[in-house]
This record gives sequence, C-alpha cells and structure tokens, in this order.
Amino acid sequence: MLLFTPGPTPVPENIRMEMAKPTIHHRTPEFEACFMHAREELKKILEMPEVLMLASSGSGAMEACVRTFCSKKLLSINSGKFGERFGKIAKAYNIPNLEIKNDWDTPVSVEEIINALKAQPDIDAVCLQVCESSGGLRHPVEKIAQAIKHLNSEIVVIADAITAMGVESIDISHIDVLIGGSQKAFMLPPGMSVIGLSQKAVSLAEERNIGFYFNLKTELKNQRNNTTAWTAPTTIIIGLVKYFEEVRALGGIQEVYRQTHQRALATQNALGAIGLKIYPKTPALAMTTIIDEVNALNIRKILKDDFKLHLAGGQDQLKTSIFRINHMGIIPINESLWVVNAIELALEKLGLRKFDGSANKIFLQNYYA
Repeated sequence: MLLFTPGPTPVPENIRMEMAKPTIHHRTPEFEACFMHAREELKKILEMPEVLMLASSGSGAMEACVRTFCSKKLLSINSGKFGERFGKIAKAYNIPNLEIKNDWDTPVSVEEIINALKAQPDIDAVCLQVCESSGGLRHPVEKIAQAIKHLNSEIVVIADAITAMGVESIDISHIDVLIGGSQKAFMLPPGMSVIGLSQKAVSLAEERNIGFYFNLKTELKNQRNNTTAWTAPTTIIIGLVKYFEEVRALGGIQEVYRQTHQRALATQNALGAIGLKIYPKTPALAMTTIIDEVNALNIRKILKDDFKLHLAGGQDQLKTSIFRINHMGIIPINESLWVVNAIELALEKLGLRKFDGSANKIFLQNYYA
C-alpha cells in the first residue's frame, strides 16, 4: 500500500533501519551528542534562536504554548479542526478566547485579525495555522504576524506549522512560536513535537514557569544542556538525525523546499486539467485537496482497492466530500506520477472521463518547467 496521507507520512526504509538499531539510554553522552545535533539542525532550518523537542504529538506542543504564552485572552483562528483545537485548549484551562471562524476553504484576512485586536485590547496572544490541514488551506501567516507586531509588539504570535515545517521556507521575522510534528515532513513516526522560539518567547517561557510535564522553562533549562526534563523520544530523535543526513545528500533544505513546491503545483495543475476542483481558495504546499461531493468517497475506494494507494478523506462536514494528497517529505517523482495517473484511471472506472494520460503529461510539464 502506497501511503499518501498528509500525516502520518511514510517512513523511508533508511530512516526505519536507523531507528531499528539497539536503543541507547537517554542519559548518556552518546545520546546527548545525537540530541545536540538534532537541535542544531532544527535551529538552522527554523532560523530561530531556540528549539524544543517534546515527547508528544503536536497537540501537546499546542497545549504547552497556549498555557505558557497567553496570560490574559487568546485570539484563535478557526478555519478547520486544528484551528478549532486552539480554542478547545483555551476552554479546557478557562482561558478567555475570542475565535474568528471561517469556512474551511477560506483564509483569515489581516483586516479581520487587526479589527479584533483593536476591539479587544486585552488579547495578548494570537494562535493560527500556517497550513490548516483539514482542508489544505494556507493562511497568510507572515503578513498577519507583521501586522500584529506593528499594532502591538507585545502580542505573542503562535503559529501551528505542523504541516508546514520542513515543507516550505516560513518567514519567522514576526513569529514568536512555531510548532511542528515528527510525523509530517520529517518522515518519522508520530510521537514528537517541535517548538521553535523567538527571543521574546524564550524570555516569557523563563519568566512564567507554567505547568509540570509541559513546562517550557524546565525544558529550556535541560535542552540547552542537550538532555530533556523527562524521558526523551530517543528513537525518533535518532531518526531525525538520519533525516537531516538525507536532506544534506539531496542538496540541503532549500532543495527539499524546491521539490515540494514543484510537486504541489504539478499535482494541482495535473488534476485540474482532468476536471477536478481544488478545494481551498489559497492552497498550501503540504497537500492537494480535491472536492467532489458526489464522487470523492468512491474515488478513494477505487484508489485503495485497485491501485493500493491510500489518500486521506475529510472530517466533519467534509468527511465524504474531499480527498487529500500528501506532498510533505522527500518523495520520489515516480510515486507522485503514480498518484495522478491512478486518479485519472479511477475517473475512467467511474465513467467520468476517458483515460488519455493527460494527468501524467501535465504533471511532468509543470514539474520540470
């Protein structure tokens, strides 16, 4: 089965084999050296002064960041299940929260956020997704962050980049907190979250000292010494070091970004050329999301049963209306070609379109443009 869901992504064999080596203890010089290497590589790609690795899914990092960096009132952006999650975290801890809610295909605007902040000046933190993976939507995070800091530099900007970290270059000039996850572009198993911190965020974390397991002050103190407060996800961190080796062999992270960009645009153009509709108004590079309220479920079934290709469906109101195709990670071009080719064949099986190989042709023309 070829896994093309937008998380978890497939773990390549060379990374699996590295993680299959005998486990080493997390309180040893050997693991500390590995941890230091992973930290330094993450700092380079995030271009942030500090980075933390937590033994949790991305939701754990989201919870830690809401609790640590919001002391008065939160503004959260809900354009899908993951934006909704920030509001649920605030509610769980009785943190006042104002939510801007849009359709899942619609990005939030700078104006909406600035108007909300002006109307409620007690808001001290803003949470939003770089890529809202419920529908494959890209928010204009960089422009939003810049506008927020221009209005009030004390407001903390928290960006969930779980499906954007390692996918594209993110301008962090005005972002304080950037959240990532192991099971996306890093091509690792689920179980580790990543938090990039600005200098302002570092100062706030050290000052506030909130929580127990998700205490970012405690983690900063330990991770600066290349260890962790609690048991580290050792196997995943070892896999992350191997991932960075693969990135270097490919030509560096900018080459990963370039290939991901070409793959995403080529897929979107190929599927558009055979009559399929892209769902979000501003598509992210991490995935291509197709909406077809009548045929989406049957297309996915044919792909799985006949072509051994597993794509993701939707959630809630989009459960049977969309399918999502992953572009995260280092993906061989032949696999992406297999995806668009199989989708075109599935359309023929459903009697929707005669197969003529257009998807493959358009993909290659765009990928090598």
